[in-house]
Amino acid sequence: MIHPSITPSELNRRRAQLDDLRLYLRTQEQDYEQLHQQLNTFIARYLAQLEPLYLELDALESQLHQATTGIYEALRHHGVDVSAPTPPQATPLPKLNKLPGSAPLPDVPSHALVHGPAPTLKQLYRRAAMRLHPDLASSERERHLREQQMRSANEAYALGDRSQLASLLLDAGEDPLKVHGSNGDAVLEALRRTELAVQGRLRVVQAHRVALEAHPMHQLWQAIVHAEAKGLDPLNVMANRLKQQIAERRQEVYIGQRLDPAEADLASAFLHQRAQRQSGDSGGSAAQRTSTWDASHHDR
Repeated sequence: MIHPSITPSELNRRRAQLDDLRLYLRTQEQDYEQLHQQLNTFIARYLAQLEPLYLELDALESQLHQATTGIYEALRHHGVDVSAPTPPQATPLPKLNKLPGSAPLPDVPSHALVHGPAPTLKQLYRRAAMRLHPDLASSERERHLREQQMRSANEAYALGDRSQLASLLLDAGEDPLKVHGSNGDAVLEALRRTELAVQGRLRVVQAHRVALEAHPMHQLWQAIVHAEAKGLDPLNVMANRLKQQIAERRQEVYIGQRLDPAEADLASAFLHQRAQRQSGDSGGSAAQRTSTWDASHHDR
């Protein structure tokens, strides 16, 4: 009697689908790794040219904050009502997350379908008695469990409940072939587990690909590639802008360190200008600080 859970032709079709799905997964993983490597290469180039300038600018911002804090404290000490300086934030340099590893995926089940006559109810009951008999227990706790299982087996046999006997045997580790006369259920379950594992990994890879393409550095990379194709040099433009900002901060540090808080009007105006500049800053991240360049050059 052929077990109806899966036929040889259905098994072959599902195996072929699994092979195709695993091949598609490998292609998606390779595409992701290639994009990740390309973006990392761009980030390394970006940092080589701009990171020292960002670090220098951050250091000057820190010195300027120390100077303005000193002016603020002196003014407050003399009863001048001014707002406290806002601490600067260090520029967060870009970093990419890696695709998480995964446990080895199950192999495509290679079991051959085996079909034979199903055991009778009496044969199933005898197997259950051999497997579950309380005298086989190695501890009192196991004996108690086996007694419960044997009561269930006796009830199932008395009621002619074949599925309950089969379930007790399978839970006890009995070979599915000896329970059903076929390994169709076991083969079908192995197929399902493998399909679910491959589909789950594929969803992880695709989600990370979407996140990678939405990363600000990916967008900046695409804009820079587009600009360089037109003969522009956007990284050099960014570097020059940072150098200009560094020169401005050096001048502010020089003034702030030498400003006499006794000149309350000048000192208050200096703090106010500093606060206005901070509130009008385009942002702390590298991609945000360069977005102005992209907006003003992409149509040229």
